[in-house]
Amino acid sequence: MTDAADLAARVREGELRLHELDDHADADVAAAARRLLVETETGASLDSVGDYGFPAERAESNIENMVGAVQVPMGVAGPVPVNGGAASGEAYLPLATTEGALLASVNRGCSVLSAAGGANARVLKSGMTRAPVFRVTDVVEAEALVSWVRDNTDRLVEAAESTTSHGELLGVTPYVVGNSVYLRFRYDTKDAMGMNMATIATEAACDVVEAETEAELVALSGNLCTDKKPAAINAVEGRGRTVTADVTIPGAVVEDRLHTTPADVAELNTRKNLVGSAKAGSLGFNAHVANVVAAMFLATGQDEAQVVEGANAITTADVRDGDLYLSVSLASLEVGTVGGGTKLPMQAEALDVLGVRGGGDPPGSNAEAFAEYIAVGALAGELSLLSALASRHLSSAHAELGR
Repeated sequence: MTDAADLAARVREGELRLHELDDHADADVAAAARRLLVETETGASLDSVGDYGFPAERAESNIENMVGAVQVPMGVAGPVPVNGGAASGEAYLPLATTEGALLASVNRGCSVLSAAGGANARVLKSGMTRAPVFRVTDVVEAEALVSWVRDNTDRLVEAAESTTSHGELLGVTPYVVGNSVYLRFRYDTKDAMGMNMATIATEAACDVVEAETEAELVALSGNLCTDKKPAAINAVEGRGRTVTADVTIPGAVVEDRLHTTPADVAELNTRKNLVGSAKAGSLGFNAHVANVVAAMFLATGQDEAQVVEGANAITTADVRDGDLYLSVSLASLEVGTVGGGTKLPMQAEALDVLGVRGGGDPPGSNAEAFAEYIAVGALAGELSLLSALASRHLSSAHAELGR
C-alpha cells in the first residue's frame, strides 16, 4: 500500500489533489499524508491533531480532507432530576468546552434544581423547515400560486414524503413579497435533526410546483427557513424543537445555596434579560443559553452552527409566595440523535450518557428527550449566572476558577 510520505510528495508535485488521496489509500493513511503536507508547507506540528482515537473512516461522511481531530475537553454536570414529556429521572449532562467556570456554574445550578425536587421540561412544538423562493411575474400570479398550494397540499405531501421513509410533511405556509413567493415547508423528522431530509423532500415538492404552475424556482433555500442565522420567524414560529423548562425553588434554598433572594434574582432578570435585551435589540432574552447549547452540541455531535437558533431563548423569573419561579423557553432548538455527527464514537458515547442514542420508541422520543435535557441544562446555567450576578460573586468565581 502506498505510504503517507509518498502520497504527500505526489500532492506537492501536482500529481494528486488533496481530495483524491482517499482514492489511493485508506482513510487513516490519507489523513496522515495531508498532515505531512500541511506540516511541510506551514512549518506547524500536527502531532496532537494526528493523535485521534477512532478510525478515520468513521468520519468519512462528516468531513472532507481530514488531517486528524480536535479534542475538546468534556465534563458532566449533575445529576439533575428531570420531569419531562419524554425525559425522566436523574441525568448527567455532557458538556464539551474550553471555557473555564462553565461546567462549575451549570453544575451548581443542577445541584440547586435537585434541592428543589428537579425541573420540568416539555417539547411544545416540533418541525424542521425549509423555505424555497419562487419567481412569479406579478402579485396576480403570486396569489394564484398561493391558492394552488393551499388547494394542492396533498400533492406536495405525496411528492415530499416519497423521498423519505421517516419524514412527514406537516404543512406549507406561503409568504409573498412582490414577485417573490416563499413556501415554508415544515417537517416532522422524528429522531433526526432533519435538515438534509427536509432539503431533499422539499426539492421533490418544488418539482411539482414548477410543473403545475407558472412559478420558477430561484433557490431551494430562500432564507425564510431560517437556518444558521438569527431570525425573528424562528422565535415566533419555532424551528426544530420548541422546548421549555421551569422550576420553583424554595426561598430558603435560594438564600442558603445561591446567597441571594428570589426578589433580587427576579428583578435582575427583568432589568438584564428582558429590558436590557430589548434595548439592545437582541433576539435572545437570556443570560447565556448559548453556552450550554454549544457545549452540549459539541459533546453530542450536533451541527454547531445551529447554536445560533438554539440560543434564541427567553428566561423569565417571578416571586411566588416567597419562592423563585424560573423558566427558560428555547424557540428553535435543532437536535437529533441519529445521523450527522451523532455516529462518531465519542459523540455517540455522550448521547449514551443521556440514554438517547439512536432512534427512539416511539420514533422521535429520543430527540425530544434530548431537547428536554438541553433545556434543563440551560435552566441550570441561567439560574447559576443570574444568582452570581445578583450576589455579586461573578468576577470572584471566574478568578478562582482561572478563566
